[in-house]
This record gives sequence, structure tokens and C-alpha cells, in this order.
Amino acid sequence: MASSPDRTAANRLVALSGGEAVRAMGRVTLVGAGPGDPDLLTIKALKALQASDVLVHDGLVSAEILDLAPQARRIDVAKRKSRHTLPQDDINQLLVALAREGLEVVRLKGGDPFLFGRGGEELSACREAGIDCTVVPGVTAALAASAGAGAPLTHRGSAQAVTFVTGHAAHGEPDLDWTALARPNQTVVVYMGVSTAGFIAQRLTAAGRAGSTPALIVENASRTDERRILTTLAGLATAAEGLKGPALLMVGEAMAMAEIKVPGETATLAVVEVQNVSSGQ
Repeated sequence: MASSPDRTAANRLVALSGGEAVRAMGRVTLVGAGPGDPDLLTIKALKALQASDVLVHDGLVSAEILDLAPQARRIDVAKRKSRHTLPQDDINQLLVALAREGLEVVRLKGGDPFLFGRGGEELSACREAGIDCTVVPGVTAALAASAGAGAPLTHRGSAQAVTFVTGHAAHGEPDLDWTALARPNQTVVVYMGVSTAGFIAQRLTAAGRAGSTPALIVENASRTDERRILTTLAGLATAAEGLKGPALLMVGEAMAMAEIKVPGETATLAVVEVQNVSSGQ
């Protein structure tokens, strides 16, 4: 855990209670760090980082973004599969405790805080404790992956809807409306679905989605090591094998528009693969 000189709340305004100084309450800001590229941060997110005393950050937040707040103490609460630094309840309590010390706390979360980021749980914990908590939205990985590949999530001719789902449930496999997700001319974006790619493909196919439907996997969206694999629903499980970084599964007719070359990048920066894609129409 890296840290920089800690700015305490000593210089903050205080209230007087019975002639004794009482430390002013701090606040928590839930900030979306986006998918990794610091250029995709919002201006409001940057201002929050620059004003922070402490960053409570996810493991997926890039070092370049963390370095935008050199004055802040860093606390890594990374959640990775089978390896949790802190349980979610402990993170909630940590945010409250830091704010009660009078600190400007930034809870820095990959992507957007309210899209599979447990931001709602953290906001509720702060509210229940009487802590001022605001939210700064971030660019979610699906938007970055779609834009980078040139594969629109919605398209007038081939994708009249887009649905974001998670590939993991709190207990066991995700319980989703597979019949609705299997309808044609829509895009289904699956977060945290690499390990369940085979199950997802099987359920979508069983519900009626054509195996020839284009599918795009994007690993490390927006980063210099971004990797894209263009395949089909039938080939999704095989294509997802061996992926180690955070990755999105995107299934839908519009994914056939994905670029198979990455302008301005070399093979050492991005690997793009194409596996028997048809329009699915």
C-alpha cells in the first residue's frame, strides 16, 4: 500500500462545544475512476481527487489515476476473485470512520460507482451514519470497450436495446431472464462473466439466441494492453479461456462492427483476434 504524507484535519474548521474544540465532520465522495485510462476521468472526478485527504481505492484503479492525488493517503481495499482485502461491511465502516476523523474521503471505484460497483451499499452506510456522501459518475467499462472497438451498444438497424448484467450472483450462478436476453437485435453486456462464459452462452442459446450471433470480448478496456476477441455466441466459452485481466462479454448483432485493427497501436500494445464472425441475421 503506497502512501504520501498524510494531511490531517488539523486545519479544518471546528465547532465549539462547552468551550472545547470539536473536530468538524468530514465527508465521503464516491468517485468513478472509469476503466483505467486517466484521460477518461471527468473534471469533477479530478477535482475530488485533488481535494482528497485519503483514497480508499479498488485494485483495478490504475496507478496513473492514483498518482493524480499525490497528497492523499492510499488505502487499497481490492476485491478480486477469491481474494478480498476487506469484506464490504468493513469497507463501509472504514469510510464512516475516516469521515468522522474530519477527512475528505474519496472512495475511488473502477468504472462507475453505481454499475456493479456496490456504490449503493456504501452510500446507504454513510447516510445511516449521518455522513455527507456524494457520488461522481464514471465511464463504465462497457462504454469504453464499445467506443474503442467501434462496435456500438445500440444501433438503429441491429440493436434497439442494451442490457447490462453480471456473470456472478451472490450465491451461485446468475438468475437472469434468459428469454428476454435471447431476443434478437439487442446487445447484452456481461460484467464479471469470463469464468461463466460457457454457462452464459449455453443459457442464451437454449433460450433461442442464435449461436452465430456476433460476440466481442474486451480485456483491459481503454488500457495500453487492451485485447479484443471477436467471435460468436457459440464460440464464446472457448474465446474466453485464458483471460486474466478484467474483461467484458458483449453479445449482439452490432458487435459485428468491431474493428479488427487498433489505430495508432502496435501488436505489443494490443492483440486483436477474429473467430468466424457472421452477422447472425
